[in-house]
Amino acid sequence: MKIAFLSTRIHGLDGVSLEIRKWASILVELGHELYYCAGELGDQPNALLIPEMHFTHPLVEQVQQLAFGQVERDAQLNDLIQQLVQRLSAQIGFFLSENRIDVIIPENILTIPMNIPLGIALSNLIREGNIPTVAHHHDFYWERERFSQNCIPDLLDRYFPPDLPSMHHVVINSLAQEQLQKKKGVRAEIIPNVFDFTHPVSVPSISTSDLRRELGIQPGEIMVLQPTRIIPRKGIELAIDLVAALRQPAKRAALGGRDTKLVISHPSGDEGGEYLAMLLQKAKELDIALILADQLLAPAGRDASLTLWDAYRCADLVTYPSSMEGFGNALLEALYFRKPVVINRYPVYERDIQPLGLDLIEMSGSVNAEVVEQVIAVLNDTQRREKMGDLNFSIAKEHFSYEAIEPKLDKMMGLFALHREK
Repeated sequence: MKIAFLSTRIHGLDGVSLEIRKWASILVELGHELYYCAGELGDQPNALLIPEMHFTHPLVEQVQQLAFGQVERDAQLNDLIQQLVQRLSAQIGFFLSENRIDVIIPENILTIPMNIPLGIALSNLIREGNIPTVAHHHDFYWERERFSQNCIPDLLDRYFPPDLPSMHHVVINSLAQEQLQKKKGVRAEIIPNVFDFTHPVSVPSISTSDLRRELGIQPGEIMVLQPTRIIPRKGIELAIDLVAALRQPAKRAALGGRDTKLVISHPSGDEGGEYLAMLLQKAKELDIALILADQLLAPAGRDASLTLWDAYRCADLVTYPSSMEGFGNALLEALYFRKPVVINRYPVYERDIQPLGLDLIEMSGSVNAEVVEQVIAVLNDTQRREKMGDLNFSIAKEHFSYEAIEPKLDKMMGLFALHREK
């Protein structure tokens, strides 16, 4: 079948773009022909760029400013939304009909209102054309504080997400499944985030020591990797706290005199620069060497001297101190590279991941003495790290590999194919 992914962007290292590429790999293996439509694209084939689909389009940003942060709706908001809905409907409709698309997979655009007109336009197209749809939901608007005050509760209720006869809903964790059922009476299937645990990732022949030097890590120093975007819910201040603790004289001595540096792999996100400024100030006050590596690292699989995979390969320890995650792409990546992980017990981790028996260093919202001692013990024990890495890789491969979800995607597309034949 011809299957089209639609999103605000399909480019870079954000979780949605990463999952699109993973699903795409599986669907190609299953014999499907893929198409892409978004407001930002990489080098995808069969793709159409529609600038108004991106959340940074000037008119879309204007809509967002009028919709959120107040409870009174301005008449200008309705006009702007209608204008953009018409433009988006025409362009997306053309893309779908021109390419004779059989199934569409909207990625988060019917889930979180980053682009309100896009959600409305696509919902209308699906309803009017009875288009077979897999609505892939990563995080809902009610999970984000910045969307809580708004003047569009009717639009959020109707379109984010809509529940249409031709639509199959997919969420990435059990909490989202329960919330969607409770809030909207919508049933959804759980397909967690995944990683290709079967095939080795492509890494250059350059030595690890040379790679570390490129990242600003000197021989003998401990590299702590924070492999996330720089946004508040990632809890990066806790990673800074951990590094500060490891650099205290007594702890540094326990590590054989080795210094510790923190590398952040991704850029600041789409939620403003205030958080980054706070982190830089905190690191300065604690005399922490904070290395912002986003300009050095290209998305994995792209031509560049360094990639995200290189950063994982170089790391001694990975921090994942998020307070909230839809699932945890970076966690799976760290487990693939068999790295020890310090993780904050965010809700989805506690519900869906922790019960599987992974061997991780856990904390609950703060870096305490026990966490620091566990980290030192792991960093000083090669056999312990290897044992952790092997166990975690095995568990993750069983539950979160391409092979684990391929039957679900195959069954889903098979049902759409049967329906089309009838």
